[in-house]
Amino acid sequence: MNKKILLWSITAALAGFLFGFDVVVISGADKKLQTLWDSSDSFHGWVVMGMALWGTVVGAFFGGIPTNKYGRKNTLIAIGVLFALSAIGSAVSNDPYVFALFRFIGGIGVGASTIAAPAYISEIAPAKDRGRLVALYQFNIVFGILIAFLSNYLLSGVGENAWRWMLGVEAIPAVLYILFALKVPRSPRWLLSKSRIAEAKKVLQLIDPNADVDAQILELNQHAEKSDKSETIFIKKYRFPLILAFLIAFFNQFSGINAFLYYAPRIFEEAGLGESTALLSSVGIGLTNLIFTLLGVFLIDKVGRKTLMYVGSVGYIISLGLVSAAFFYSWTGLAVPIFLFLFIAAHAIGQGAVIWVFISEIFPNHLRASGQSFGSSVHWILAALIPSLIPYLFQHPMIGAGVVFLVFAVMMVFQLLFVMFLMPETKGKTLEELEDEILRKKI
Repeated sequence: MNKKILLWSITAALAGFLFGFDVVVISGADKKLQTLWDSSDSFHGWVVMGMALWGTVVGAFFGGIPTNKYGRKNTLIAIGVLFALSAIGSAVSNDPYVFALFRFIGGIGVGASTIAAPAYISEIAPAKDRGRLVALYQFNIVFGILIAFLSNYLLSGVGENAWRWMLGVEAIPAVLYILFALKVPRSPRWLLSKSRIAEAKKVLQLIDPNADVDAQILELNQHAEKSDKSETIFIKKYRFPLILAFLIAFFNQFSGINAFLYYAPRIFEEAGLGESTALLSSVGIGLTNLIFTLLGVFLIDKVGRKTLMYVGSVGYIISLGLVSAAFFYSWTGLAVPIFLFLFIAAHAIGQGAVIWVFISEIFPNHLRASGQSFGSSVHWILAALIPSLIPYLFQHPMIGAGVVFLVFAVMMVFQLLFVMFLMPETKGKTLEELEDEILRKKI
């Protein structure tokens, strides 16, 4: 693999590290903030905890605009700035509304990163390595999650203001990320879409000095000429990729993954573990996530996207069914953590490894950012709604954790049917080949 492409891909994927860290770091401050500001379950879920997720909806919905207009690189740099502002602002906040505002800003960075980073990596990567390179974004998400869980555990004993340190420490990797992102080149496909041919040639020569750059430019331009630049993604021609993006994002969140990551310590305490043990178990979740994501990254270009989704779907159904049973039958001790470790492993090797790769592959070059914005918006709207409802649903006398996890398990049966009958395999094909293949399919 070209070392420069690997380095640029890792740099762009570091936006995922900030994504993972930002999404999960709040879990360590969850109960402390509710006690500090004497918030109701509803206010705490929707505003204090949920505002960052509403920011991701805005970032995902509008993130395609700067990604298309100003380029993937400039958007990635702006994302780093948003994360740094959010970390510092959240750490020094003294009331829930200011806190929610800065968490909202960080959420915008998360949502936009799910568009700009996968788009950038997919557009510089060769077809044979595209899966694992784009999956580096997901690897960095789970690495950020692990570091956030570990950081929360280590900082939990520093006193009453431990939550401020938990949230503020994110500013350090955010600033480092900005400095790294300044050094990557622009996407050659984006440059061509803006008719900046000379710049695109320079980047393509950097990617592969031995390649026939003029032939590459000609091939990409010929394919681009078939596309109507005035099109939007919401026309009949693009119905199939839109359905694919919607369903993979929909099922990703109805696995319950974000609800679990946000409330891992709370879920473990509901299952009978002490506060310290719950935090430590959360670190174990982060480590499991990292190991199985690495396995998914290794396998995605070997066995394909569909095979990983099959494995993940079956693992989801088994693990969520067991978690639901544990709450229904009041199994205590290590049963719930073990079942949830299995759930995380299934997610990491399946949906976790595949989702951002798949969405970045199924749309044509000139509409990639818009298509990813649609898929990311579906993902993040559900990611905001579902975790925001968790405190209420868990405490409701007619619902409770057992019913919630049972619903998630049933939804994963439907995901398995989606993989079997609708999801195409995308491994080993160029973006242009995939565009032609997917647009030929009618539904």
